[in-house]
Amino acid sequence: MAKKPVELGEAELAVMRVLWDEAPLTVRDVMNRLHDRGRKVAYTTVLTFLTRLEQKGMVASDKRDTAYVYRPKISRQSVTTSRIKALVDQLYDGAAAPVLLHLIENERFTADEIARLRQLIEDLDDRGHG
Repeated sequence: MAKKPVELGEAELAVMRVLWDEAPLTVRDVMNRLHDRGRKVAYTTVLTFLTRLEQKGMVASDKRDTAYVYRPKISRQSVTTSRIKALVDQLYDGAAAPVLLHLIENERFTADEIARLRQLIEDLDDRGHG
């Protein structure tokens, strides 16, 4: 049975990005970081998102002094993998190459990213997948 993709709404994903970058954080800390990133949300809204994420098993909380602090339980990489797999399955029946080719043809890459892509292609050739 296929693993279910990680389901996150845009606002939940914004909260997760803050936690991935800076956890552990209190509700107020998360709210302030979201404000810094241009998302004006109320304290109670952030608390609701964190509670929902905790119920989904994506974040954990611990009580420190008078406030709870939150940290991610799942990695950015695992969410990325899950979401990309779902996209590849939806758009290309599981074929990853068309997605990769689309990105290469339509996106901009830094010199470092291009060097990394070249290295990955060389590694594929070395393994006989070229």
